[in-house]
Amino acid sequence: MPPIWSPRAKLLVLGSFPGVASLQSQRYYAHPRNQFWPILASLWDEDLARLDYVGRVAMAQAHGLAIWDVYESCLRVGSLDSAIQQARPNDLLGLAARMPLLQAIAHNGGESARHRALTQTLGLPVYKLPSTSPAHAAWSLERKREAWREVLQRHGLLE
Repeated sequence: MPPIWSPRAKLLVLGSFPGVASLQSQRYYAHPRNQFWPILASLWDEDLARLDYVGRVAMAQAHGLAIWDVYESCLRVGSLDSAIQQARPNDLLGLAARMPLLQAIAHNGGESARHRALTQTLGLPVYKLPSTSPAHAAWSLERKREAWREVLQRHGLLE
C-alpha cells in the first residue's frame, strides 16, 4: 500500500505490513478491533468514527502524521507478524527525504521496530510504540494511549 504522507509531516508511524482486512479494503488499520484510529481519535479529541477513510487520512495529515509500513511485500498466511516470511523492505529513507519537517519515527509494534537500525540512520528520534493490533493484548488500551500520547505530544501533534 502507498504511504500516507505530506511534506508537512512531523511524525512517521511505521507498521510492519497491512493485515488481511487492510489489504482487502486498501485502508491502513482497517481491522475493526485495531486500536490505531480510536487512540488517535481520543488524543485529538476528534470523532474519527464518523469520518470515512478519506476523512481520517486528511485528519492524520492535518495533524502532521504520516503512515506507512516497513515492508513493501512479504509472504504471510493470515495477519500475524510472526507469520511474515521473505519480507521486502519499503524505501523508508526515500520517503523520509520527501518530508523536510519530519522530526521522528515511531514503530507501531515489535516487528516494525526490528528495523530501528535503518530508521536511526536518519538522525531523528526513533520510538517503539506498543502495537495497536488486536493481537497485542498485553497492554490495556489506556496504557497504549498514554505511550502514544507522549510521542505525539513531544513532536507537536497534540494541542
